This record gives sequence, structure tokens and C-alpha cells, in this order.
Amino acid sequence: MSVLLLISAIILIFSILITKIGYKMGVPTLLVFLVVGMIFGEDGFGIHFDNYNFVQIIGMIALSIILFTGGMDTRFEKIRPVIAPGIVLATMGVLLTTVFTGLFIYYVGFVFEKALSIPLAMSILLAATMSSTDSASVFSILKSQKMTLRNNLRPLLELESGSNDPMAYMLTIVMIQIVRNDSGAHISMAHIVFTFILQFAIGLLAGYVIGRIYVWIHNKLNLDNKALYQILIIGFIFMTFAITDMLGGNGYLAVYIAGIIVGNAGCADSQIKVFGKTHSLFGSKKVIERRSIDKLLDGLVWLVQIVMFLLLGLLVTPHNMLKMALPAIIIGVFVILLGRPLAVFISLLPFRKMGLKDKVFVSWVGLRGAAPIIFATYPLMQDIQGGETIFNVVFFITLLSLIVQGTSIPFMAKWLKLGEKDNSEPKHFGVEIPEELNTVLDQQIVENEALLKDYPLPKGTLVMIVKRNHKYIVPNGKLLLQKGDKLLLISENNEE
Repeated sequence: MSVLLLISAIILIFSILITKIGYKMGVPTLLVFLVVGMIFGEDGFGIHFDNYNFVQIIGMIALSIILFTGGMDTRFEKIRPVIAPGIVLATMGVLLTTVFTGLFIYYVGFVFEKALSIPLAMSILLAATMSSTDSASVFSILKSQKMTLRNNLRPLLELESGSNDPMAYMLTIVMIQIVRNDSGAHISMAHIVFTFILQFAIGLLAGYVIGRIYVWIHNKLNLDNKALYQILIIGFIFMTFAITDMLGGNGYLAVYIAGIIVGNAGCADSQIKVFGKTHSLFGSKKVIERRSIDKLLDGLVWLVQIVMFLLLGLLVTPHNMLKMALPAIIIGVFVILLGRPLAVFISLLPFRKMGLKDKVFVSWVGLRGAAPIIFATYPLMQDIQGGETIFNVVFFITLLSLIVQGTSIPFMAKWLKLGEKDNSEPKHFGVEIPEELNTVLDQQIVENEALLKDYPLPKGTLVMIVKRNHKYIVPNGKLLLQKGDKLLLISENNEE
């Protein structure tokens, strides 16, 4: 046990240290963790690991936490203008990508009969497993390059990447059922379509209802130990997934919707009218201890991602994957240059206000990530013949996507003139005040030199911190304020 803990600790620490290099180079963090896992794997330092069932369980836990946190971070007021194109991309876009790529894989199989000769249903199953995107890696890259996006592209990509994993999951499950049907099992297409619609509907409804119930319970508990709210939210995430799955719905969709409900509770821009009366779509009060919950989930997301990506890297055997290199490269190039762009342009046809450059950038940002590799384990777990081929191809294409697309995102944003340098500093100098204090933080720039005790301030307002160039000063009455100093002000919130 001590040896196992030591090896795990070394891999974990090494992974975190090496991400600093990748961050500066603009390399997606996911790629770094995958490569580290491969280095320590069977063809590297010789760690043999082939427990697909364990990886699938870890993947389910990790995706649940990642999707819920993504939902919490999705601001309704920002995604509201792009809800329609975002949902279309997350559903129709994923479906079209699966169909186009599946047909291409089927015909590629005729050329590479020895390496990739699989029937049409298996080809579409392979395409379904890798049809979702991981735009979270994009924002990590843009953040490392201090770049922002124009034309509401960031909320659009956030909405798409947060909500397209459930669609890819459902397509994967449906195609596994169809492949089994081709093998002699009896299941009607009408049943598959009905199950597909039912999973989607139950997932939406369960996520919304459970999310609203949780917000109400969370704010009513009044726990003395505030840290327990952080434990409570974790239990709620897994409960949402489990209940939805037991009801026959899509658990991944449910946790994402629940995350949106919890994250946007108390949002002023979520009012709707029903029978002439105004109601809040997400609840009228914010969840208490929101900041501490955000910090916990942020750290937890990183932990589960690191563990999941390292396990995925350990799981693959590079020399087996290299046998599929040539057809996988051809398929990957098709997905990047034709499959994803065709799906994006067709899906966004009704949205004529969206410019050509925006559509090109959205097409290029279709990075493959952890979800496709996790979904690629499902055929293996179901003993589908050719399941190992699917896993190796998907893994290779994910690496190709992260290397080609992931490292070129900043260049594409600049080339299309959709990105700009973000020189903004942390809001309020990074200072956080408990919401229960009912206070307002504001900033002000000093225009004329004056002693702080003589500086004109609104009644009931205090100066917390003075920023001078890159130096922070704790103020007192004798401090001489200089022109250009930035003041962090705190005052009582009189709006409520």
C-alpha cells in the first residue's frame, strides 16, 4: 500500500509540475496529463493498467462534477443571447458530426481493410463516441495567452461544450444497442428513438426540479458549520445523477442543468411571466456560502481531471495505438477540416446574423477531450467486437485534435480578428467579502493628490486598499494619495 501511494504521489506531483511548462507554451492541460500517463504506462516506465471498469466509474464521477461545475459557472445573462445556437450545436451539431464522420470511417475501412474494416453501425458508433467537444481546454489556452473573444463567442462555446456531452453519451448508448441488434438481439428502431427522447426529457426535467429543490433546502438549513455546505453540494451532485439514471433519464444532462439552476439562483435577469405573474426561473435567492462552494468545486474539478486523464494515459498501450495511426490520422483530419465544420455551418444556417469568421472559429474549436475517451470504453465494457479498435482510434484522434487544434487556437483567434489581449486585473484586487455582510465593493482612481483623511468620499464609505503601480498599501489617515492611485472602496448596500 505504501508503494502504491508513493507511486501515485510521484505521478500526481510530476503531472502538476510539468503543466507549468505546458501552460506557458499554450498546450492544453489535458494533453499534458494524458502524455504523463502514457510515460508512466506499459510502454514507458512499465506500469501495467487495464481496468476499464474502474476508469469508467472514475470517468462517470469526474464528468458529473465537471458538468455540474460548468453549469454553475454558466451565467444565464451571458448565455441568454446565444441559447438557441448553443443548443442547436450541442444537439444537431453532435448528431451531424456523428453521421458525417461515421460514413467517412465506413468508407475509409475499405482502404484499410486490415487495420479498420468495420461495418456501418460500428463506424457510426466510433463517430458517436468522439462527437462531443472539450472547449474548456480552449479557455485554459486563451487564459494562458491573456486573450478574450469577441461577438459572444465565449458564452456560445461554453454552452455548447457544457451541454453536448449528454448528446454524445446518448448517441453512443443508442449505437451500442443497434450494433447488438445487428448481432442478433431484437430491438426495434422505434424503441431506440423513444428511449432517446425519454432520456433527454427526463434529464431536463429531473435536473431542473432537483436543482430547485436543492436551492430551497440549501438556504433553509442554516448549518452552524459552514464547511458542511461544501460536502452537501457533492452529495447533491451524485444524488442528481443517480436519481435521474434510475428514472431512465440522462444523468449527465441532469447534473449540468442542476448546476445552471444552483449557479444562477437569485439571478436578476431570469424573470419570466406565467399567467400574468412574474416568477424567477432559478429561484429568487442566491445559495449561501457560494464563494466557498466555488473554491471547493474548482479544486475538485482539477483533482478529478488529473486523476481521470492520468488513468486514461495509463490505460492506452502506445504500440497498439500506433497500428491504427494512418487511418486515425486520416479520420482526424476529416473531423477537423470537414466533419465538424460541415456540422457547424449546417446547424447554424438559421442564425444568419452570425458572421462567417465566427462560424469558422467555432468549427476550429471542436477539440476532443476526456469525454470521447471515456465513452470509447463503453463498447469495451459491453464486449462489443472491435471495441479495442474504437478505443485506440478515439484516443489517437483526441491526441491529434489537442496537438493540432489546441496549440493553434490563439493563432486562429488573431488571424480571424476575433481575439484581443486581456489586460484586466482581478476584480476588486482579488478581495472577497462574505455575501452575508450586505456590502458593495467599488473602485475609484485618484485624480488629485490629497491626504486620505481629506479625500472626499460618500457617506458610509471606507477605503480598504490603495493600489499604487504594482504595490498594495493598507491605508491610514496620514497616507498621501497620489494621482493615479486606485482605491478599493467598501460601503453598505442600501438597495435591499
